[in-house]
Parts: sequence; structure tokens; C-alpha cells
Amino acid sequence: MRRILSTVIGTAIVAITAAGLTACGSSDTSGQTLRVGTLTDAPPSIYLDNGRFTGYDNELLRDIAQREGFQVDFVSTEFSTLLGKVAGGQLDIGSSTISATSARKKTVNFSNGYDTSYTTVVSKKGAALPGANSFGGKRLGVVQGSVQDEFAGKLAGAEVVRFPDYNAGFAQLRSGGLDGWVVPKDIGQKYFDQNPSVPLEFGYTVLDKDTPSAFAVAKSNTDLLNKINDGLAKAIADGTAAKLHAQFYRAAPIAKELDKGGAGLPVKNS
Repeated sequence: MRRILSTVIGTAIVAITAAGLTACGSSDTSGQTLRVGTLTDAPPSIYLDNGRFTGYDNELLRDIAQREGFQVDFVSTEFSTLLGKVAGGQLDIGSSTISATSARKKTVNFSNGYDTSYTTVVSKKGAALPGANSFGGKRLGVVQGSVQDEFAGKLAGAEVVRFPDYNAGFAQLRSGGLDGWVVPKDIGQKYFDQNPSVPLEFGYTVLDKDTPSAFAVAKSNTDLLNKINDGLAKAIADGTAAKLHAQFYRAAPIAKELDKGGAGLPVKNS
């Protein structure tokens, strides 16, 4: 009797546990609630507003989820751990203006691109950091593990200082602890707008069109990848992506490939 009772209890526990889990690691996402890793402090792309995760990336993902029949539950995650958690199944999706680089494709798969951006060096006015050869002996702040971290590491003579998020880096720039702060230009512009009393300027800037921002998923989750790509294609085709881009990036035009009816930005995973 004890053995039978133990078997029954064990079976019930497994059933209850399975019912309470999200779809992390699952290949069938229909009707599931998926855990999405994102940042809280990178407006207008990804940020927290009155307790709600929002921004262009996250609102676009909400639209894709609605089209494709799944729900999303956003989780604040440090960027340096984000892709590892997606690859390991702790998170289903990464949504944090993640540039789809070759190195990152070794860890996760990426959806097709949903945005292009510029990487720029923000500094105090008069710092004179206009070109790739301006950084000898300069302290440059970056978000650890970001594409800007890689970018800064290639600037000759620069001392790269890594932070867990954008706010921490900006605080050091503002206090004089950094000579420059390497960020996507749209995020830098938002900090300009929110801190008018701080004398800031843009310096060295490059376009990142070859590595567009994309959503990250585990390599094993091809069903989810296909659904995200399908929903994204529909959002581009009917102009939803362009509408959301205009809502969050009021001064920046969307890439023609992502405008209504555009061809999209295909990403080839390794």
C-alpha cells in the first residue's frame, strides 16, 4: 500500500509541477507563457515604465506573441548573463537590442532583424573624441558583454570599464569617472533628453547594419524561432513594426527593409 501510495503521490507532484512551469526548453509554444529576459534602463528600446516592461523591442515582441498564440512574461536580467540563460533554458527569449553577431550565434539562434542602430561614444562637451584614433589612455564605459563592449575593445589604447547596466555607466560619466560612454546612439539620445543639465556630446559613431538587433532563442527551439520570424514578417508587412518604431524613436527613421511592406532583415544562424 505504501508503495502504491508513493507512486500516486509522485505522479500527482509531477503533474502539478509540469502544469506550473513556463515553456522554457519546450518546442511547442502554443498557448504557453514564455519567459523573456530584458533590461530595465535602455529607453527607448527596452525599459521599465511604472512597473511595466516596455520600449520598441518589448512592444514589438508583445505584438508577435499575440499573432503567434503565446504569452510573454518579462524578467529583468543583466545583459552579461542573458544569452547564457537563454541557451540554458532558464529564459525562452532574449529581448534587449541584441546585435546578431557571429560570436553570439555560437551560443544562441537569432530571429530575423527588427532594427538597425548606430554605436556611438558619448562624452562631456569638449572631450574631442571624434575618431577611432582618439582613445589612447581614455576610460570608456560599456555594458558588460554587449556589442559595445566588443567595439570599445578594438579602439587602440582605450581602457574599457565594464558595468552591469546603462545607468551605472552613465553615472560614472556624469561624475567624471569616465572619458566616454559607448552606447547605441538612440539610447544615448534618450539620456541626453533626460539630463539637459549635463553638457554631453556625441563623438565617434558607426552604423551597425550588418548585425541588426534580433530576438535570441535556444538553438534547440526551432518552433519558437519560426513563430517569431513569422510574426515579425507580418508586423513588417502591415506596418505595425514601423508604427511602433515611430512611437518610440520619434526622431529616427526606420530602415527601409523594416518599413511597411519591406523585405525585412534576414539573419542566417550558424
